[in-house]
Amino acid sequence: MEKRKYTVRKPAPKQSQADMVFGTQSVLETLRSGKEIERLFIQREFGLAEIEKLAKELGVPYQRVPVEKLNRVTRKNHQGVIAFVSPIQYMPLHNVLTQVYEDGKTPLLLLLDRVTDVRNFGAIARTAECAGVQAIIVPTKGGAQINADAMKTSSGALNFLPICREPNLYETLTYLRNSGLQIIACTEKTDKSLYDIDFTVPTVIIMGSEEDGISKEFIDLADSGARIPLAGQVESLNVSVASSVVLYEAVRQRIK
Repeated sequence: MEKRKYTVRKPAPKQSQADMVFGTQSVLETLRSGKEIERLFIQREFGLAEIEKLAKELGVPYQRVPVEKLNRVTRKNHQGVIAFVSPIQYMPLHNVLTQVYEDGKTPLLLLLDRVTDVRNFGAIARTAECAGVQAIIVPTKGGAQINADAMKTSSGALNFLPICREPNLYETLTYLRNSGLQIIACTEKTDKSLYDIDFTVPTVIIMGSEEDGISKEFIDLADSGARIPLAGQVESLNVSVASSVVLYEAVRQRIK
């Protein structure tokens, strides 16, 4: 496989009060500064129209939550809003894919559909970086929070591996198909074995939620499903383990 050039990010510190910004003016200034915001909590009863408007413009995910949830995060005067600053800088997918093609490499991307467990995400990122994946794609809403636990579980991989946050995964997959990538959905809802898939061509692999797997609309959109053969009584693997199996089949084929 080809050697990759790395852009090293500074390791993130363990998540603490320093990764959290609260108070209306402080949150507004953080949004305006261009810093990556992982998510926003806004008190359900408050009408913080300016913050919500700016968050929408910037594509920052936010939730309206009861005051009790805000109080569990901090007992300080939060004024009805808390922002969590991301320990990484998200990368535009178009830029990543363009760079991969310009470098003369064969794209291998990983798309995570509603994988919410932080440690699973970190473990997947560690395997993906080792396997030569050029980017992990996650949804703006409904994915794992990238925090200190994710950074630790990834063993530093998140300092190197581009993460692309996309508002609409269906449109993202359509864009990738139009860019020459085959879409492979790793699912038990297919008869096609993982070992019958050609991973030497440009590929995006979809891994699904810990609860119910890949969304049906993504399975329908995929060029092929890929089933991991299981010989025991348990019907499925943990998503991080399944990701390792699939990615290293791609590695085996590409090295060969």
